[in-house]
Amino acid sequence: MAEIKAHDGDIHRLDIAETAENTAKKKKNKKIRVASVDVFRGLTVALMILVDDAGGEWPVIGHAPWNGCNLADFVMPFFLFIVGIAIALALKRIPDRGIATKKVIFRTLKLIFWGLLLQGGFSHAPDKLSYGVDMKNIRWFGILQRIALSYFVVGMLEIATQGAQAKELPPAWFSIYKLYFWHWLLGGCVLIVYLAVIYGTYVPTWQFTVQNTDSPDYGKILTVVCDVRGKLDPPCNAVGYIDRQVLGINHMYQHPAWKRSKACSVRSPYEGPFKKDAPSWCWAPFEPEGILSSISAILSTIIGVHFGHVLIQMKDHSSRLTHWIMMGLGLIVMGIVLHFTDAIPLNKQLYTFSYVCVTSGAAGLVFSFFYIMVDIWRLRYLFLPLEWIGMNAMLVYVMAAEGIFAGFINGWYYDDPHNTLAFYIGWEFIGNFRR
Repeated sequence: MAEIKAHDGDIHRLDIAETAENTAKKKKNKKIRVASVDVFRGLTVALMILVDDAGGEWPVIGHAPWNGCNLADFVMPFFLFIVGIAIALALKRIPDRGIATKKVIFRTLKLIFWGLLLQGGFSHAPDKLSYGVDMKNIRWFGILQRIALSYFVVGMLEIATQGAQAKELPPAWFSIYKLYFWHWLLGGCVLIVYLAVIYGTYVPTWQFTVQNTDSPDYGKILTVVCDVRGKLDPPCNAVGYIDRQVLGINHMYQHPAWKRSKACSVRSPYEGPFKKDAPSWCWAPFEPEGILSSISAILSTIIGVHFGHVLIQMKDHSSRLTHWIMMGLGLIVMGIVLHFTDAIPLNKQLYTFSYVCVTSGAAGLVFSFFYIMVDIWRLRYLFLPLEWIGMNAMLVYVMAAEGIFAGFINGWYYDDPHNTLAFYIGWEFIGNFRR
C-alpha cells in the first residue's frame, strides 16, 4: 500500500514537473518574435512619415501622379505584405478557432475605427487647430480601412483552413503551394474579379461640383465626358466610377496625386496652379484607397502570408531565402514586363496587377535582406530604432504619420492661436539659425 502511494506520489510529482515544463515552453514560445518582421514593419512606418513630410518637396519620393512607381508607392503594399506575414505567424499560435476569430474581428473593427477617426475628417488641419467631422464629407475609405479589409479576408481564410494544413512539408519545392491551395485560389478569384470589373465596366459621362475654394470655378458643376469601357486613364476608369456610385463623390479623397500630373499642373510633378486649359477632372476628387482597388490589394496580403508560411514550414535558412528571393525576383520581372509592354501599367491609384507584382516582389527582397541581417547574422542592434517603431507601429502611426503629435504641439500657444510653439521653433529658431 505504501509502495502504491509512493508510486502515485512520483506520478503526481512527474505530472507537476511536466506541466511546469509545458507552461515554461508556452511562455517561451509566446515571447519569441521574428525580429526581422518588426524591423521591416518599422521601416515601412518610417518610410510613410518620410514621404508624408518630404514628398511635396521632393516629388521623386512622393506618389506618382498616375502611372509609374515612386518611393511613396511602396508604402501601402509593404504594409499589406507584412500584415500577411504577421497573420501566418500570429494565428499559428492560436489553435482555438473561436478565439482566433474573435481576435481577427476585434482587430479589424479597431483598424476601421482608427481609420475613420484619423482620415475621415476629424483632424482637418492640426496647424490651424481645426477639428471636427462633417458627416456630409466624411471619407469612408483610407489606409487603415484597406488594411482592415485585407487582414479580415486573409485572416478568416487562414483560420478556416488550419485543419487542412499538414504538419510536415513534403520535400518537393512546389509542395508549399499545394499545402496552401485555398490561399492561391482566393488570390486567383480576386484577380479575376478585379480584371473583369476594371476592363468590363462601362463608365458613363459624370458630373461633380468643384469644392476647392481656390478654383475660379468654385461651386460650379463640371462635366467629365467618358462613355467608354476598359480605360485606365484618370477620369474614366472603373475604380473611380464604382467609388462615385457606392461611396458618393463627397466622401472621396479631395487631393488625389493626379493633380500634379502634366495635364493639370503647370509645375508638374510639383503641386502648382492648374493650366488654363486643364481638363475638368483635374478638380475632381478620387479615392486612392477605394473599393475595387482595395479588393485588388488583398493580393499583396496573400503574397505576404505565403512568405509567412515559408518561414513556418521550411526549417532551414537557405531553403527559405532561396524560395523568397526567387519569388521576389520573379514577381518584379513579371510586373516590369507587364508595364513596359503596355499590357497593364504600374498604377498605385488603381492598384493594378503589375503594381502588385513589382511592389510585393520588392517587399519580399527587402524582407529577405532584413532576415539575413537580423535573424541570421544577428546584427539586430543596427536596426533597434526600426524594431522599436515596428513593435509600436500603431502608436507611431497615430502620433506621427497622422499629425496627432503635430496637433498636440501646435495646441500650445501664447495670446494668439497663430503664435504656437511649432511656429516659434520653425520660424524663429530655425530661421535665425539659417541667417
